[in-house]
Amino acid sequence: MMVSFAKFISWIFLPLFIPLIALFLTMYIPSEEKDLSNPSLFFLADEIKNQLILLFFIFGTLAPGFSFILMYRRQLISTIEMDEKTERVIPLLIVFSYSLILFLLFLFKAPNGVLPKYIYALPLSGAVISIIYVVINHWTKISLHAAGGGILCGYLCAFGIQQLNFDYRIILIGFIISGLVMFARLALNKHSPFQVYLGWNIAFAIAFICNLYYPFNLI
Repeated sequence: MMVSFAKFISWIFLPLFIPLIALFLTMYIPSEEKDLSNPSLFFLADEIKNQLILLFFIFGTLAPGFSFILMYRRQLISTIEMDEKTERVIPLLIVFSYSLILFLLFLFKAPNGVLPKYIYALPLSGAVISIIYVVINHWTKISLHAAGGGILCGYLCAFGIQQLNFDYRIILIGFIISGLVMFARLALNKHSPFQVYLGWNIAFAIAFICNLYYPFNLI
């Protein structure tokens, strides 16, 4: 029973779903930006929200997910979950590529902060985390599921700090999801506690910094 529950949690909160969960939690629950120069996610027109979610779904979920399935069918990876450390480099580079493409798409098609800054920062944080994990993967099989939870919590914390009106129970939801995911990975014996906590903490820090400080006065 415990194993079945852990597998269910692992699949329903796949890292590829995390950006969509983050956007739904911040686009459709009332909030108000402290910085009036930054457009509000909540007050975006429904048509724009739908277009943004579609783009995140295509580049953040569908395209990399299809790539992983194709790799599995061609026996480039032994399992969809990429249990072997050596199998993770190319999938991580795929996620990096699609995240970077999505970031650049927003940067050049909607320049000068036309969209809320989180729309730029979220795929940028995904790209940075992916490329860092490529390096770490040579040392240890860091937990990508835990990384997804870290991204969600880092994003929600950075978002909440910058709001005048915000339901902080949303952050609690993020931490509950993270806790369930980390429990599931440990229960399934997919990672050591060190790999799980390292995955979460690095992702949290990068997502928090990217979403709090973007555009870093450089872009």
